[in-house]
Amino acid sequence: MEVSKSTAQELLVEEGKAAAEASIQFIVIRLGEEQYGIDIRNIDNIVKMQSITRIPKMPDFLKGVINMRGEVIPVISIRRKMDLEDDVITKLTRIIVVKLEQEGNVGFLVDEVKEVVALSANEIEKITYNAKEEKSSLINAVGKHNGELISLFDLNTISLEGN
Repeated sequence: MEVSKSTAQELLVEEGKAAAEASIQFIVIRLGEEQYGIDIRNIDNIVKMQSITRIPKMPDFLKGVINMRGEVIPVISIRRKMDLEDDVITKLTRIIVVKLEQEGNVGFLVDEVKEVVALSANEIEKITYNAKEEKSSLINAVGKHNGELISLFDLNTISLEGN
């Protein structure tokens, strides 16, 4: 069967569209020396560090709340949630506001927002852990991008309840 040049080009374009649709975009953030990815479809906003109002008797990973366009949004320290050292606030620190299924909008305190990357299904490797390991259960996959590994958050496992 012979395929005309224009038909071959159309097939290549369709193939390229399918490949693009199969990839998922992630915001790459930095916590300490490690890189993590958050699915861009879950992100509502990225804001510079601002004053966080502390709420008494909350778990230590819950830093407090911010007011964003009239909405009160709880802010979580992902570092504390993962039992890492406490946050160090710098000019690169950002609050990423994400939409969680269970909790609604929640802010994540991160050291830096680095870039947006698109990962195809063959660049993402699912990982499984013992469900009792809270630190591990926040990560459900690892993405490979330009020779570097990016741990991918499973946002549905993040809760505002105590560790």
